[in-house]
Amino acid sequence: MRTTIRGTRHRAVALLAAAVLGAGLLGGCAEDSDRPGAAGSPGADAGKTTLTVGVFGVFGYKQAGLYDAYMKLHPNIRIKETSIERNENYYPQLLTHLSTGSGLADIQAVEVNNIAEVTATQAGKLVDLSKAPGVRKADFIPWKWAQATDKSGKTVGLGTDIGPMAVCYRKDLFAKAGLPTDRNAVAALWAGDWGKYLDVGERYKAKAPAGTAFVDSASGVYNAVISSSAERYYDRDGKLVYKDSPSVRQAWDAAMRAATGKLTARLQQFQKSWDQAYANGRFATVSCPPWMLGYIKEKSGDQGRDVWDVAAAPKPGNWGGSFLAVPEAGRHKSEAVKLAAWLTAPEQQAKLFTKQASFPSARAAYGLPAVAGAKHPYFGDAPIGKIFAAAAEGIPNQVLGPKDLTVNQNITDVGVLQVDQQGKTPEQGWRAAVESIDNALDQ
Repeated sequence: MRTTIRGTRHRAVALLAAAVLGAGLLGGCAEDSDRPGAAGSPGADAGKTTLTVGVFGVFGYKQAGLYDAYMKLHPNIRIKETSIERNENYYPQLLTHLSTGSGLADIQAVEVNNIAEVTATQAGKLVDLSKAPGVRKADFIPWKWAQATDKSGKTVGLGTDIGPMAVCYRKDLFAKAGLPTDRNAVAALWAGDWGKYLDVGERYKAKAPAGTAFVDSASGVYNAVISSSAERYYDRDGKLVYKDSPSVRQAWDAAMRAATGKLTARLQQFQKSWDQAYANGRFATVSCPPWMLGYIKEKSGDQGRDVWDVAAAPKPGNWGGSFLAVPEAGRHKSEAVKLAAWLTAPEQQAKLFTKQASFPSARAAYGLPAVAGAKHPYFGDAPIGKIFAAAAEGIPNQVLGPKDLTVNQNITDVGVLQVDQQGKTPEQGWRAAVESIDNALDQ
């Protein structure tokens, strides 16, 4: 499991989210693949075409019953999924297999932080899925479609999920600090500007309940702000420009304001101390995409029910998401294309959201009842379908680069962390981040 804006994180907590999001949103799904005579059981697959799906972490297709549903619709197909837990182990193997043309699954997942490199360097080894039967570009969020489309118009991956950002906040702590608690009123406090979010933090700090902070971490602030920017670490010509990027500077300054202004609980996300802070009510807000809701519920426990709520973020941003690609060297290309198209169709994406908390990248799913009517009982029946759909529509078409993950990780885990937890100055933190990035990139 990793910190910062990295898609592997939400894969690792997807099963947890499915277990704890709440009966009002997520339902159980009976698995029948182990029953005698069921698809995938011994003796049931003779003469069938086996389609292999290579993923990292938990994508949820099996858990949500989508593989079983497809095999029932296509009795001649057997689906076998292989998963490597961490993307940093999965992705190098994928590149190796693409370069040799061997060892590939019929369908391969690609994480959002790798899609720019795959699209730029591997497009010739992947099927153009824009021409797949049943696939409609208009069904998808435009920026998500664009991320996997090269300059010639070839689309090498179909979007699975996305991570539109909201802000989760504790109503009890807001009330004690003299702030409004209604989610619409809270969203209005910081609408349109992350600076206003920190202004609210200053108001909270002035009357904060003892032992609490406004936000969990400065790195969380950095990631939230940078996620809402179109140009970050690379410009549109593919040049690495993070040192001079206005968006990076804005996100860095916001994180530094939070850290030096003592607005944070000085935590590192997804560490044990962060988990314990949920249970102890140590911070009032955290930036959260849909998949984070289950994590908050599990860590906060029963005492957090109807205490946490969800409000729109100051600006729409994205944390997480992946794609399905079909290698040209695959053994069953035509059947693989059909399966990839079916798994990413709006109806299946809506079902995956209901079962696994993976928010659809297919905008056509937003009008379906499973998404449009989704409410979360743990978070005061917050209309999460509407909140996250509105955020998804407003996310900018971000410029992605091959080393986004390296740059982001070193800024947050080296630079920001030194200021937030070690008391270094913002200048010292930035120099440490740049030095670490340069070493990682051999510059």
